[in-house]
Amino acid sequence: MDVLFKRCAGLDVHSESIVACVLIENENSEITKEIETFGTLTKDLFHLLKWLEDHKVSHIAMESTGIYWKPVYNILEDFFDITLANAQRIKNVPGRKTDVSDAEWIAKLLRHGLIEKSFVPPEDIRQLRDLTRYRKKLMNHITAEKNRIQKVLEASNIKLATVISDVFGASGRKLLAHLISQGYIDEADVEQKIHKRMVHKKKQVTDSLFGTLNDHQLFLIKQSWDHIVYLEKSIQEIDERIDQILINYQEEIDLLDSIPGVNREVATVLIAEMGVNMEQFPTAKHLASWAGLAPGNHESAGKRKSTKTVKGNPHMKSVLCEAAWAASRSRNTLLAAKYWSLASKRGKKKALIAIGRRMLSIAYRILIDKAPYKEMLTN
Repeated sequence: MDVLFKRCAGLDVHSESIVACVLIENENSEITKEIETFGTLTKDLFHLLKWLEDHKVSHIAMESTGIYWKPVYNILEDFFDITLANAQRIKNVPGRKTDVSDAEWIAKLLRHGLIEKSFVPPEDIRQLRDLTRYRKKLMNHITAEKNRIQKVLEASNIKLATVISDVFGASGRKLLAHLISQGYIDEADVEQKIHKRMVHKKKQVTDSLFGTLNDHQLFLIKQSWDHIVYLEKSIQEIDERIDQILINYQEEIDLLDSIPGVNREVATVLIAEMGVNMEQFPTAKHLASWAGLAPGNHESAGKRKSTKTVKGNPHMKSVLCEAAWAASRSRNTLLAAKYWSLASKRGKKKALIAIGRRMLSIAYRILIDKAPYKEMLTN
């Protein structure tokens, strides 16, 4: 088997220790093996860096398990060619598993070029990814708090949700804020708080706000309300930081925004998850498989079994399904026509996955060609 790297190292990374194995081949094709164990404190990582440099290592490989690889990668990435490996694809021989043998096994695989690199975006994209994922979690927390407020309102027989479409819209927020501060609200207050287009509903709104709200329920609503205000302020700060990073990617944002169903928020998540350099993915099919939007391939004895989608990037998959649903509601677009055609035959869920995959393929081609999406209108 061909040897690609004559000076390489395999790292078995844990929360408290790192086992490093260096394989060096000399001019006589003799292999020297060096094994050392390091801690995971920052000073230990710099000792690891110095040790690898002393052995003149050029390439390193390690597993991408948990989050323990991240500080190691951050310190070593500027000095070595690092291969981040999928742990499932480089399993050692069963029954012979130790930290030392794992590190040596990784080094041997790397030496012969048998490890496929996992996608690791540049540092600014990694920061953008952290921000978008954290923003999504905060949005989920806001939704949970809104549900708690609605639950307490229903328990106190306040039926505001049956009268106005969005309890947490502009008018609903003003009404809730007054209710929290005063504990009650009359028709004159309602008329001041609601939008002028809802004036004809002021009697219904007033009646819906008359309930059995007590001090305990008011306290619960106020706690959730204050948490929502805090979370919204945090999201605003995150958005400002996201905008700072996106200054360098405004062209890509505008290009992706040209796809039906894709807005700035969706485009931001796409860039955060897959980056803008599509050379990381040989084809659009590879990207779809990585995102978890490609059908599975399970065949045995000539029989094709399950074709359910493979596991992939859940953040990409969810945002593309949302974009696919938005695209399905657009007018005179090929994506919408294709969605409803598939939905009538295969169901809406499978149609969403199919359209999401098609949108990802379009985004892949757009980022390669640096040209906006051109829609062929349907009549």
